[in-house]
Amino acid sequence: MVWDILIGVLIALAATWIVLIIGLAVVRPKGSLLTEALRILPDLLRLLRRLAADRTLPHGVRIRLGLLLAYLAFPIDLIPDFIPILGYADDAIIVTFVLRGVVRRAGLEAVRRHWPGSDDGFTTLCRLTGLSG
Repeated sequence: MVWDILIGVLIALAATWIVLIIGLAVVRPKGSLLTEALRILPDLLRLLRRLAADRTLPHGVRIRLGLLLAYLAFPIDLIPDFIPILGYADDAIIVTFVLRGVVRRAGLEAVRRHWPGSDDGFTTLCRLTGLSG
C-alpha cells in the first residue's frame, strides 16, 4: 500500500516536471532575445535585489522577489543544464514571469526607478518581459 502511494507520487512529480519542461519550451525567448537576456543578466540581478529591498513595494511582491533570488542562488536548477537550450534558459524564463507579476503589482515606474543599467538594457528588459516601457 505504501509503495503504491510512493510510486504514484513519483509518477505525478515526473509528469508535472515533463509538463513544465514542455511549457518552458513553448514560452522561451526566441532567437537573439535569449542572447540579449543573458547580456543584461548582471543588471537584472541587481534590479531584483533592489526591488526586494524596497520597503515601498507591496509585501507580496517582495516575498516573490526574495523567493526568486533564493531560487537563482540555489545550485540545483529546475531544469538541469545538460538539457539543450532550456537548461540555461530556465532561469531567464522564470525571472521573466516573476518580473511580469512584479510590474503588474508594483508598476513599471518602480522597475524603471531601480534599473541599474543603460536605457538599451531597460528596453531589452521590456521586450523580454513583454512590458511597455
